[in-house]
Amino acid sequence: MILPVVTFGHDILRQKAKPVAEVTDAVRQLVRDMLESMYAAKGVGLAAEQVGRTESVCVIDVPRDAEKEDCREGNAAIAMPLVLINPEITAFEGRQRNEEGCLSFPEIGAPITRADKVTVDYTDREGVRRTATARGLLSRAIQHEVDHLNGVLLVDKMSPIQKMSVAGQLKRLQKNARAE
Repeated sequence: MILPVVTFGHDILRQKAKPVAEVTDAVRQLVRDMLESMYAAKGVGLAAEQVGRTESVCVIDVPRDAEKEDCREGNAAIAMPLVLINPEITAFEGRQRNEEGCLSFPEIGAPITRADKVTVDYTDREGVRRTATARGLLSRAIQHEVDHLNGVLLVDKMSPIQKMSVAGQLKRLQKNARAE
């Protein structure tokens, strides 16, 4: 089922996710719904808060051809779509600065600096604890979605000048959120 994506201004986006105690059929259904919602919105990642839920769950699907050539081989071992339940980034390495967008901030993007490589511990949809190390766009997507689970948003990563340049759009999103 396609779930509506909440946009900037909704309080739930600032809530810290609650750990998932057990991977149940209900959690697997949430994952399926989140994947369907992410694909429908043409995104590469989605966190539970973005669909009005507070479970520590996010989904990511970075197309191989969207990744830089030098990151493809290393990331090839990570099957897509990637389902992260109770993710925790345990290592950061290097830096990258690239344009970043967010389904909760439609038509807003900004160059954001993030680690080039991350290691993340997570539980998969079968309830198995795993570790993955990713570079490039996949690393960026993991960091972005884990930020969502911690109540950290794209706007929090923007410089003051970047925020000023999108201030009108942010105010409109907040106004629309209050009206709903």
